[in-house]
Amino acid sequence: MTFYQELQLNQAGSKNLLKKSETVKEKSYHILVYLVKIAVTMAFCFLFVTIFSILFGNENSIVGVVVLLCLMVFRNADLGIHTGQSTMLLALFFVIMTVCPHLANQLSPVLGMLLNIAALAVLILFGCHNPFMFNQSTLVLGYLLLYGYDVTGKSYQMRLVGMALGAALTCFVFYRNHKNRTYKRNLKDLIQEFDITSSRTKWQICQILCVPIVLCIAELCNMPRAMWAGIAAMSAILPFMEDMHYRVRKRIVGNIAGVICFTVLYFLLPSSIYAYIGILGGIGVGFSAQYGWQAVFNTFGALAIAAETYGLQGAVSLRVIQNVFGVVFALAFCVIFYWFMSKKKESDVIVHAE
Repeated sequence: MTFYQELQLNQAGSKNLLKKSETVKEKSYHILVYLVKIAVTMAFCFLFVTIFSILFGNENSIVGVVVLLCLMVFRNADLGIHTGQSTMLLALFFVIMTVCPHLANQLSPVLGMLLNIAALAVLILFGCHNPFMFNQSTLVLGYLLLYGYDVTGKSYQMRLVGMALGAALTCFVFYRNHKNRTYKRNLKDLIQEFDITSSRTKWQICQILCVPIVLCIAELCNMPRAMWAGIAAMSAILPFMEDMHYRVRKRIVGNIAGVICFTVLYFLLPSSIYAYIGILGGIGVGFSAQYGWQAVFNTFGALAIAAETYGLQGAVSLRVIQNVFGVVFALAFCVIFYWFMSKKKESDVIVHAE
């Protein structure tokens, strides 16, 4: 494996190489590559988002984050169908992420929920057909970030331009990287494979319904940063209940631990470098291969931004409440939904038997 190829590995892949190292020299080499990868990734991310902020305004820096996520994920991940059709779907996803979150913010929480359900249905049914590729962590996360950091007027016009540029970049990189791959399935196959009795379709429906409902409830309760609850719910919903229980535990514990660590840093560090705590969290995520540790360090960036608006106590309270509510509601929703589907299946079997 070349130096460049090793740079392309994720955290788990890099740490696996470290574990398999047989000599000190070999381990030192893999550590060096790993550190270089973290440094290059952080520098590139910072530069990319900064450029978007300069071009489209600081209030649209989140556009840079969403576009960066899509570029980094879809340069390797695919949608499981013909490359040309996948590229057109990616362009459609950008249209949805650009328009629907903005429109939903203009509506009442209930009407906004219905629009969010329709938008997420397209993103998840056609973009997240393989749950183990975790495309929902890019598409749904991007949608929720744009929903939570909505803008209006001139800023929204600039957002339209920024997202159009992001769509062009993502589609170009995706098509270039996947054009030589052969796929046996197409868009029609995705539609035909929709099966309410399958684990995959049940998982998709839970994502489509639960995340917008969580957002709606948070907004009806006048809870700021409702997107945090939606992101927590999205993160917790997995095809298998055992995995969901694991995610819920790790998300709650990780966020509480992250809040404690952030609070300690907040009091120890001078106020002039509070903004850099978020960068520290990004570095921590880069070193984290396990979901629990990622939840800890993801808290840093969110709190660093929220503390400027709500103060430390308000930001910490919101973070804990929103995340606990999001994952617990998602778990309860999926348990009830799976129970209902199992009862429906039993009743259908009885009817057919009679």
